[in-house]
Amino acid sequence: MKRRILPFTVAPSLPDELACLRDLAYNLRWSWDPETRELFRRLDRDLWEECYHNPVLMLGKIAQDRLRAAAQDDGFMAHLDRVCRGLDDYLHRETWFQRAYGRADKPRIAYFAAEFGLTESLPIYSGGLGVLSGDHLKSASELGLPLVGVGLLYQKGYFRQYLNADGWQQESYPINDFYTLPLTLVRDAQNRPITVTVDMPGRTVTIQVWRVRVGRVELYLLDTNVPDNAPEDQDITDELYGGDTEMRIKQEIVLGIGGVRALEAIGLRPAVCHMNEGHSAFLGLERIRQLVRRHDLSFEQAREAAAAGTIFTTHTPVPAGIDIFGPDLMETYFGQYYPALGLNRDQFLALGRENPHDPSQGFNMAVLAIRLAGRVNGVSRLHGQVARRMWQNLWPGVPLDEVPIEHITNGIHPPSWISQDMAGLYDRYLGPRWLTRPADQSVWERVEHIPDEELWRTHERRRERLVAFARRRLRMQLQRRGLSPTQVAQAAEVLNPDALTIGFGRRVATYKRATLLFHDPERLARLLSDPDRPVQIIFAGKAHPHDQGGKEFIRQIIHFARQPQFRNHIVFIEDYDMNVARYILQGVDVWLNTPRRPREASGTSGMKAVFNGAINLSILDGWWAEAYTPDVGWAIGHGEEYDDLAYQDAVESALLYDLLEKTVVPLFYRRGRDGLPRGWIAMMKTSMRTLGPRFNTNRMVHEYTKRLYLPAAESFWHLMENEGDHARALAAWKRRIYQNWPAVKIEQIETDAEAFQVGDMVHVTARVYLGDLTPQDVSVQVYHGRMDERGDIPQGKATAMQAQGDEQEGWYTYVGALSCRDSGRFGLTVRILPRHKDLVNPFELGLIHWA
Repeated sequence: MKRRILPFTVAPSLPDELACLRDLAYNLRWSWDPETRELFRRLDRDLWEECYHNPVLMLGKIAQDRLRAAAQDDGFMAHLDRVCRGLDDYLHRETWFQRAYGRADKPRIAYFAAEFGLTESLPIYSGGLGVLSGDHLKSASELGLPLVGVGLLYQKGYFRQYLNADGWQQESYPINDFYTLPLTLVRDAQNRPITVTVDMPGRTVTIQVWRVRVGRVELYLLDTNVPDNAPEDQDITDELYGGDTEMRIKQEIVLGIGGVRALEAIGLRPAVCHMNEGHSAFLGLERIRQLVRRHDLSFEQAREAAAAGTIFTTHTPVPAGIDIFGPDLMETYFGQYYPALGLNRDQFLALGRENPHDPSQGFNMAVLAIRLAGRVNGVSRLHGQVARRMWQNLWPGVPLDEVPIEHITNGIHPPSWISQDMAGLYDRYLGPRWLTRPADQSVWERVEHIPDEELWRTHERRRERLVAFARRRLRMQLQRRGLSPTQVAQAAEVLNPDALTIGFGRRVATYKRATLLFHDPERLARLLSDPDRPVQIIFAGKAHPHDQGGKEFIRQIIHFARQPQFRNHIVFIEDYDMNVARYILQGVDVWLNTPRRPREASGTSGMKAVFNGAINLSILDGWWAEAYTPDVGWAIGHGEEYDDLAYQDAVESALLYDLLEKTVVPLFYRRGRDGLPRGWIAMMKTSMRTLGPRFNTNRMVHEYTKRLYLPAAESFWHLMENEGDHARALAAWKRRIYQNWPAVKIEQIETDAEAFQVGDMVHVTARVYLGDLTPQDVSVQVYHGRMDERGDIPQGKATAMQAQGDEQEGWYTYVGALSCRDSGRFGLTVRILPRHKDLVNPFELGLIHWA
């Protein structure tokens, strides 16, 4: 017989004088405000570490007499008052967005992601995507954007990593106690938890909503672990990236469809929804369904408005990283959904197929996101190029460089990643604006004012702290594996606080090549063990539980680290998370990155290293491909891409050894009479001064706001005026274009000569047939540029032509002119595109007619 258990919660009991501690604990601004963290650390330093930097858990565990003593401590109370006033001032001061665009009563932008890395004590992230999402919210708070986040609250989160005696990764899944985390249930006016439902095959799943305060921004997390649900449905939000394909589709239904419904239940109808990766793409369908129901629109009409207000950011450069669901699985989970959209099965499945007419293709979540978003972007300049190649077939006939996928390069949130020592240095010599205006180049020019001696001593302290941390963690790891006390004691001898220290910390996927440094073990041993110029490497990272190749890389690193010639020079720190990342990033001299180009979409760990004075040594991939210059770091190779992977490893490992032996190590150990490596310090400063203002999330979020969020909001509001009149008109116009496009043709093109000189004008005339369309419906353009050896125009430019003369049964004469600015062999042709003032881009219909 099952026992009846009545749940109840116990909250910390705080003296009235300390009531503000609760407000501080439940707003994650403490995760990037050092004075707030120091306040909690001051209460009980050991307990702060024991609770893994979770102030909510700490306040529930701390002894009441310690709280009473703190309330009687004048110094602590003055500190508390200062921090509480600081939070209040932060929440109410005027922001950049308010100054530029006025105050928004409610959030206008919803940022959806499957993971958010905000702090190590809220383990609902796995790696770079989650950390980027967390940094995005923090900078949105700093800038005052009217934005909310939407994600999933995982009962187990991502796994904890430990290694067995052979160095093979093992996983454990501790249960998250939501009631001791910095989040609260969202409740209605009657104090009842707000819930929404989504339909699953033969049943309804209930979702409750939790709120996390991130400065001025709120993050809503969805949770299916409620008693009303069947046990298998309670487990939907159990693990991040866990389970099989069917679990993944259930999670993405909860995130996309449930997320939109949760916002509406809370009273929010954002104009803009930002999908990060394809995990949340179902939100586009739910937005359309709601517009159909609420405004009596057809699917096509609602789709116009929803897409105008939807942004899709792709974060992967390879098709293998995208969720694809089989047609039968989609039928199982959406068979009752697509009739509400006014679609049949084939029309619905076509939305997620690269070839809408191929019934054998699976349902691709990135394709769905692209088709339901008006604006699409990659996360670095190189990744934008890669994404355009990946998805060019979705826009048949469109030249590669015109495929409507732009890029906004990622950044990091500096206060979350800079060491307190380095932050103090910035405060003294850069002034407070490095925090409030990190994208201001003039602020970072002041890096040159930092005395070399002070910068180097600060950096040395961080390296010493990293070495102490690595030894401490290694000792714990060895004890857990059951090694003898003698072997455990050897952990105190590893690493040298004065040696050149290289850091490698990231997800251990095979394409990231964590073992590239071990390609020539004998050469590496000579490099590391030079008595006059020692070098050491600290590794950290998790492999996905199903990635056997990544796990094998970790095992190889452990086995190398055990060999006598490497034992004191190589350490692998288990259970990589935000806390471990900060220690490594803040203490290493060199940050190493060795992906196979172009597999790294952006990467942000190297950016974090920059702000802490470390210098990047990396393959020219992701962000480094646009950041690198010889005075800010080192590049492995020149951006080559290889078909033979073994050959690539051999070439690039040799280049890496050469750089270390001939450039990096000599520069680090080239000391003046004062013991300072002046050349190294100069590169540190140039890197911080040059890259700091560019690769931060304040710049990134500002760019998203200006280029994507605000235009998307304006488009959405415009199309929805008068219950969607403009959306109806746009959909009707598109139907007319699709119906009449097959008749469009270009009969002839003429120029006034075949040879020209630089400075001449080329006059072009084209005779086109538009049928029942008019010149107002189309754009006729000269497409011109330098020809390649195949007679193509790989990178052309479009120049508009003008209609001249009267209509003659659908025939029009168009004229245009272009200037000859360079010598060489050029080509031109004429094309026709649909044109309408409400199109987000001219290629969104997928129609283009070439001569």
